[in-house]
This record gives sequence, structure tokens and C-alpha cells, in this order.
Amino acid sequence: MNLILITGGSGFLGINLVRLFLSKGYRIRVLDLEDFDYPEKDKVDFIKGDIRDEEVVKRATKRVDFVIHTAAALPLYSKQDIFSTDVKGTSLLLKYAKENNVKRFIHISSTAVYGIPDHHPLYETDKLEGVGAYGEAKILAEKVCLEYREKGMIIPILRPKSFIGPERLGVFAIFYEWVKDGKNFPFIGKGNNRYQLLDVEDLCDATYSALTINDPRVNDTFNIGAKEFTTMGEDFQAVINHAKTNKRLVHFPVKPVVWTLRTLEMFKLSPLYKWVYETASEDSFVSIEKAEHILKYSPKYSNKQALIRNYEWYLEHYEEFKESTGISHRVPWKQGILKTFKHFF
Repeated sequence: MNLILITGGSGFLGINLVRLFLSKGYRIRVLDLEDFDYPEKDKVDFIKGDIRDEEVVKRATKRVDFVIHTAAALPLYSKQDIFSTDVKGTSLLLKYAKENNVKRFIHISSTAVYGIPDHHPLYETDKLEGVGAYGEAKILAEKVCLEYREKGMIIPILRPKSFIGPERLGVFAIFYEWVKDGKNFPFIGKGNNRYQLLDVEDLCDATYSALTINDPRVNDTFNIGAKEFTTMGEDFQAVINHAKTNKRLVHFPVKPVVWTLRTLEMFKLSPLYKWVYETASEDSFVSIEKAEHILKYSPKYSNKQALIRNYEWYLEHYEEFKESTGISHRVPWKQGILKTFKHFF
């Protein structure tokens, strides 16, 4: 029975991957800084540790058949942590994966590598220009993957859009809390831009294909996103309509809001970072044609379905995390001054 190492397996994407691959009969090893405190904990080999720690990585990659690398320092981490985790950590994992003759190494990247583009849809061959430390680090991590491809490793790189679904909190929890509490929700711009999202189940299916498909063309880079999406305003209003609160999105002009959020971010009064507020009013969607053709990728969920599915999970599990905040996708982000603004909506 093949053994898969899932880095970041305690996180939002990680636990969804763990559940999928357990259901397919694989043995699972998880490497994460955070405890693996899910009901499946007795079914996995858990190693608590940092992907920047060479001894930990050396131990975690022993006798492993496949690696799915999801661990990353997200944009709310410090620049130093982002680069050391996302670049150095990836380098260490690839080094020891190669030493252990890992059959396939799936690298989860991000469409943040495209920056703020001037055309759509985006293709895998478009120029890379990351926004902020996170986008820049993701580009560098991909470069390390390409170096190891040249050394003979099979390394599919997946570039997912922002993904949501069961277990996802983070920035989306801010929106869901306002909806739950019957508030209107402030929106940057008119909401007529098209912003593609992705359901985590569809991302897991793409990852499974990238790991198992018997086709040499899998050793490539693939955009992953929803196939069906409308405008940002329509997709998010669908959640409010689903909640039956008779509330709406309240639209604000882009430039004043962006300047305000830049100032709030500078003084650490808002959890919203540059990639969120500077792209929220822009088109953002990628071509998934290559994944459809080579990985046989066929997403099940539209933007609206994914958002509503995530919101329903949020309501069902609210009592479990309502007192928690942090900077990962597993917990709601602290709203800062946005919590005060909420009273006026």
C-alpha cells in the first residue's frame, strides 16, 4: 500500500486531501507545525515539525512513495517566515524526496504568481509577477520545482484559485459572520468583475489525478479553478440571498477604499492584505483547459455552490470555533477595526 506524505496536512486543504486519499486506500503521513486534531488522527502517521527543519524533513520523507506539498506561510505571516517556509521549506522537501526516490511530488502553488494581470483568462504560459511576499515566494518555490524536474523528478505543479469549502475559515469567515448576523456587507467597487473561485473538493480531485494519472504530460503546470462563475457581486449576493436576511452588498468606490485599507494594514488594524483588496474589484480568472485535457479535470461546483456550501459548513460548526482567531485558513481571522465598522451596516 503506497505511503503519501502530505505537508500541511493539519490545514484546510490538508485535511480534505487526507480524507480523500484515506478513502482511496492509501497510507497517510502528515507533517505539520499544528496538531492533527481531527477524528482521523488514529488513521495517519503524524509528525509534528517544521518543513524548514532539515532533520524533520529527512525523517518525514523516509520510505514515502508520494509527496503532496500544501504547507505554506500565508500572506499574514512575516516576510521572513513566508520566504523561509515557502522557498527554503520547499527546497528541503524536494532534496529529500529525490534522495528517497519519491515517485511523484505534487506542488500546490497559487494563481497569486500572476500578480494583477492586464488580460483574461490567464494561461500557464503567462508571465509571473507576484504581488507581495507571498506571490513572490510562490514564484521562487515553483522555480525550485523546475530545477528538480530537470534532475528527473515528476513534479506536477497546481495553481489553484482561492479555494473554499468544508473546514475553510480565514478571510471568508468575516463575510460569513456578517451574513449570519444579518448585516449588509461592504464591497470594493461595483461588483461587476468576474472573480473565479474553487471548491476544495474539486482541487482534491485535481490533485488525485495529478498523482495517479498515467500520462507523461502530467509533469507540467496546471491552473485549477471553477468552470462556472458569474460576477463577484452576483456570486457573493447569492450567499446573502440563501441566508434570507433581505440584506445586500453595499458598493464603495475603489480608490478611496484601497487607500484606506492600505493605511489600516500598515497600522495592523485590518486583516485584509494587498492581494485581497487590490484584486477584489478586478477580473481574476484562469483557463482550466489544460487541466481538463490532461488531468481530465471536471469541476463539480460553481462559485455560487462553493460559497453556499462553505457558508452552510460555517453555520453548522460555528460553536466549535466562535472564540478562535488566528492567521491560518483553519480559524477566523481577527477582524480588527472591521468589527467596529460592522455596527454601521
